Amino acid sequence: MWFVFALIATLSWGFADLFYKKSTDENDSQSHLKIAVWVGLVMGVTALLLLILPRDLPFLEKTLTAQTFFTDIIKYSPASLSYIISMVIGYAGLRYLEISIISPVQNASGALSAIVMSIYFLIAGKIDRLGEDYGILDYAGTALIVAGVIALGIVEQRLSEKERKLHGEKVEKKYKMGALALLFPLAYCVFDTIGTAADGIILDDEVGLGLTDIDVLILYGFTFFVAGLCCWLYMLIKNKKPYSPFEDKQMSVAACAEQFGQIFYVFAMSRNPVLAAPMVACYCIVSVILGRIVLKEKLKPSQYACVVCVIIGIALLGISEGLGES
Repeated sequence: MWFVFALIATLSWGFADLFYKKSTDENDSQSHLKIAVWVGLVMGVTALLLLILPRDLPFLEKTLTAQTFFTDIIKYSPASLSYIISMVIGYAGLRYLEISIISPVQNASGALSAIVMSIYFLIAGKIDRLGEDYGILDYAGTALIVAGVIALGIVEQRLSEKERKLHGEKVEKKYKMGALALLFPLAYCVFDTIGTAADGIILDDEVGLGLTDIDVLILYGFTFFVAGLCCWLYMLIKNKKPYSPFEDKQMSVAACAEQFGQIFYVFAMSRNPVLAAPMVACYCIVSVILGRIVLKEKLKPSQYACVVCVIIGIALLGISEGLGES
């Protein structure tokens, strides 16, 4: 069943990316906050349902109690807040980049993690750890991702300059930032890496909090609900009128697809983490295909070359992780 669960998560997150983009208004500076409100609403409702469901259900292993609930939320907050920040930044980047570009770059967090760890080992004088923890596939994948992102930045900047020469100040918003637009998915990578590292520590069997996967879904859901509520309150104060999320149906689909994928990702990871992780990590391929078919995104050959380079790098890191765990 792990394969079915991983496939559902992969497709769900690919479709979530599609509807995130469809619900993003390039001229609305608050579109990312509105998406966050919807995701927080859906995750909050899901977390509440998981919390009140009976504990004797076979798939609902949880250790949360009324006495430890709030302290566990605080303890898990480093991971959940890092993930939430990364996602909101990603939503903002959709105003300036196609999902065919932003999704693969965001999923390059594996390479960023490797780079951060390599720098740490060098500073700490533990250069020998590089050979122990990383193999040829890790280095090859990281190199391809870094090369692809740098090349994509150069291409985006040149396209931006070309558009400015052709259209002057009437250039489309997505071209105005040029290579700087890549800061959004790269910042996503940074915070996603922090969240992943915090998750690894918090969920560790020896030094962690003793939380189950369902516990994490509940804590993450309630934290995202609070974050979404904060976004809603900010827009209320800023706009002097309440935002009604139920007017944006595209966002509701995106939020439901996000939560649907999150649940099945947890189920897949609990059954076969070795093979499920690299498979789900490549959901950006689904995003690229949907962006091309549904949104009619037409990238330049140079952009496609950069995106393919990044995707191949992500795949190599996934293969390396699977081989290392096995």
